Order: sequence, then structure tokens, then C-alpha cells
Amino acid sequence: MTTIQVRIDEKTKTKAHKVFKDLGLDMSSGVKMYLNRVIKDKGIPFIVRTENGYTPEQEQKIIQEFECAKKHGKRYDSVEAAMKYLLK
Repeated sequence: MTTIQVRIDEKTKTKAHKVFKDLGLDMSSGVKMYLNRVIKDKGIPFIVRTENGYTPEQEQKIIQEFECAKKHGKRYDSVEAAMKYLLK
């Protein structure tokens, strides 16, 4: 057996402790379950998302498409000009 130490803010620890307690688990058992799932999945057992709600790959693609549109896209002087183009 070995010991690990994790630094976490008190609010997160308290909320996680409550969830584990409601499931009939202690913190140590909850963390062990998570680590065993990491081993089984050979990765993080959930989808990692950016603060915008996208995966890092999705966000990078959006940024690339935006940069391409910014560089090569058609520009209009006004909303009216854009609508006229779209509605013709």
C-alpha cells in the first residue's frame, strides 16, 4: 500500500466528501474508484472540456475556422449590405 497527497481547495473537498458520503463511500474509496477507472479506460473517464464547453480539439477547430474566415471571408460595410447579398 502507498499514500498519495492531493492539494485541493476546501470547498471542492467538502462537496466531494458529501457526494461520496451520500454514496456510502469515504474520500479514500472514492479516489481509489476514480484511479481504477482511469486504469480501466486508459485515460480520463470523462470528456475533458474547455471553459467554453468544447473539447480542446473542437475549440482548436473553431479557432482555425474563425481565423480562416477572418482572413478569406467576405466583408460588408453594413448589415443592410450583408442582408442584400444574402437575399438576392
